[in-house]
Amino acid sequence: MTDTTTPTPDAVSTTWLARIHVTLKPVVLDPQGDAVLTGLHQLGFNDVSAVRVGKYLEVTLAAEDQAAAENAIRQMCDRLLANPVIESYYFTVERKERQG
Repeated sequence: MTDTTTPTPDAVSTTWLARIHVTLKPVVLDPQGDAVLTGLHQLGFNDVSAVRVGKYLEVTLAAEDQAAAENAIRQMCDRLLANPVIESYYFTVERKERQG
């Protein structure tokens, strides 16, 4: 009996690194950004006129190719990492080099 859960050499995936940026849509108020702006002004950075706060995530995943990795990341963002009602996102995906 063959173990079908163990990948064969042909099924070995490449490791990819996705860098994801999630930001509030422009029409959404950003109280956290306003608080940062106030703090910057209190520290003397009076030339700053606006601050928007967002999230940055790095996700390492295995996928057959870059298109598959991008598709998986898009689904992750749409289903969990970003709230599509109030947030926008963009990402890059690149092959992750092995370390060591």
